[in-house]
Amino acid sequence: MTRQQHATDQPAQLKQQLQDSSIVVAPGVFDALGASLAEQAGFDTVYLSGASLAYTQLGRPDIGLLSITEICTAMSHIRERTHLSVVVDCDTGFGNAMNVMRSVRLLERAGANAIQLEDQTYPKRCGHLRGKTLVSKSEMVGKLHAALDARESDSTLIIGRTDALGVEGTDSAIERAQAYYEAGVDMLFIEGIRSDEDISKIMTQFKGKVPIMANMVEGGDTPLQNAQALEDLGFSLVIFPGALVRAITHMASRFFATLKQDGTTDAFRDQMLDFKQLNDYLGTQAMLELGEQYDNR
Repeated sequence: MTRQQHATDQPAQLKQQLQDSSIVVAPGVFDALGASLAEQAGFDTVYLSGASLAYTQLGRPDIGLLSITEICTAMSHIRERTHLSVVVDCDTGFGNAMNVMRSVRLLERAGANAIQLEDQTYPKRCGHLRGKTLVSKSEMVGKLHAALDARESDSTLIIGRTDALGVEGTDSAIERAQAYYEAGVDMLFIEGIRSDEDISKIMTQFKGKVPIMANMVEGGDTPLQNAQALEDLGFSLVIFPGALVRAITHMASRFFATLKQDGTTDAFRDQMLDFKQLNDYLGTQAMLELGEQYDNR
């Protein structure tokens, strides 16, 4: 069964969850509102997607334009608003091992529960785009050691991602992943899996040794499967990093077309919250009442 429990008063212990047989399902988010909606829906883990941040905050593709500042800001807003476990996409760590150490410290202090680092060169690009290039295996191992040394708590997970499958092939990706596993990462992420044969090779090498992460991208390289099927294959975590942005972009395009054509939102009202409904969700009245308790004291 998939795990979608309600969050507790403290951030969920992702490290403990990943030891269970149930797969953790983490929808991709990019801001506090999306994270709070995921929490309300019953998820206890979300994925702060670098791609989704680039799409929404910059209006640009995922080609390495984002900085650690935007990621940390989004992370701190999500932590202040929710009790979720948050897996953070930290791209390449934004430089060498020293940059990785700074990035890990900043994100951990902002409330990240897991930090993902990849072996692309900087600037990177989306794992499902062509033309990726990689740093050497030894350089990436050094960066992962730096990340592990920089974290303050062993409960902050370090995820080693390799993009080698789409660049050098499956065997090279497994070789790199093995090196990252030996470096001590808490989870492996082999990006761009293309076939059942790839999955079989990966699971033969790593199943039972270290949690493996799956990435479901609508229209991407990896064939889409549901969480139960991925759990049965041996995956411990599945992310849907850009799905929310794709859904919102589709909806927003229709909304703007309707408003442009009609000069009113009337035809779209059944697909919207009204002013009161949104404020009810946000807890506006309760916050105003809380503030009033401190007036004139």
